[in-house]
Amino acid sequence: MIVKSLVLKNYRNHTNTRLVFSDRFNIIYGDNGQGKTNILEAIYLCASGRSHRTAKDSELIKFGCDSFSINANVFNIGSLEKDIEIKYYENQKNKLKINEIPIKKIGALMGNLYAVLFSPEDLFIVKQGPTERRRFVDITLSQIRPSYFYNLQQLTKILKQRNTLLKNINSNPKLMDTVDIWNIRLAEVAASIITARRTFSKMLSNLAESQHNFLTEKSEKISFDYKCSFQITEDDDKNKIQNLYIKSLEKTLSRDIILGYTTMGPHRDDYDIMVNGKSLKLFGSQGQQRSAVLSLKIAEIELIKRETEQYPVLLLDDVMSELDNNRQKYLMESIKEVQTFVTCTSTEHFENLLSGESNFFKIVGGNIQCSL
Repeated sequence: MIVKSLVLKNYRNHTNTRLVFSDRFNIIYGDNGQGKTNILEAIYLCASGRSHRTAKDSELIKFGCDSFSINANVFNIGSLEKDIEIKYYENQKNKLKINEIPIKKIGALMGNLYAVLFSPEDLFIVKQGPTERRRFVDITLSQIRPSYFYNLQQLTKILKQRNTLLKNINSNPKLMDTVDIWNIRLAEVAASIITARRTFSKMLSNLAESQHNFLTEKSEKISFDYKCSFQITEDDDKNKIQNLYIKSLEKTLSRDIILGYTTMGPHRDDYDIMVNGKSLKLFGSQGQQRSAVLSLKIAEIELIKRETEQYPVLLLDDVMSELDNNRQKYLMESIKEVQTFVTCTSTEHFENLLSGESNFFKIVGGNIQCSL
């Protein structure tokens, strides 16, 4: 998959920026705060429907303006061309188009562009709580399986409605009769999400193990294990998981009513990242954590390729300076067939790393000062 060009209008600090990209490497460089990451963010938005830096679309509008637009021209296998257009007007929903055809739901955006983002903040996958790990999995799964994204949306809606019910039961005990209905609806959606996450984690773990084995010269073994918030086994199918979840909801109902929210379910799931059988978060060094995240990101690229038969584009946001020479070389060796976008403050890192066609863009104050 290739992003041929990108046009940004009133996006962050870009007034009217147009970039035509190389099919291989695109180095976007300049001082900090000039708008380099904004370009990667816009590509990522076209792939995932969301920014990796903010949940508020209003923050993406250039100061003093009331709207922004993004246009990405994308080619995939078979040279099928797609024009992805995202427009946002202040206090309104995004207006999306694929090849000039309006799409109403953001889920329809999924699958038109696959992207993997790698930034220094990805260490949060290891260092911070389960929210970061769920987000990492959910974004990738949503790109390759739009139905998964739909299920996540349904989960959020049903949880909100069930939580409202739980809060109102004390003042209106008759509402207890409706809990079973919401339990069933919640379990139906949850079972689909859980089975998808379980399958994904197995695939990612196997691919990451292979990458990490090579990166660490067989000195470390990595695993990425799914931890459901209630007890399930490897052999449990979707129907069994649904029934197990309903039973768990029944057992925790009294606690949920007291607290006013649902304490068990996919929104509480986690993933264990282990190296040589030990928790990477608790016992891993900074270097081990960086190596693990690098292995996971390369594994993510390979997983998308296997699932979709297309490589995603790779967005490297200021990560080269975070990696030592060996990790830099390993990364560049692993992405030979992947269109890659890199932000950096200096091009020196790439003098001996790049092979093949490459474009260089210098960004100053949201403008392209020169393109080499």
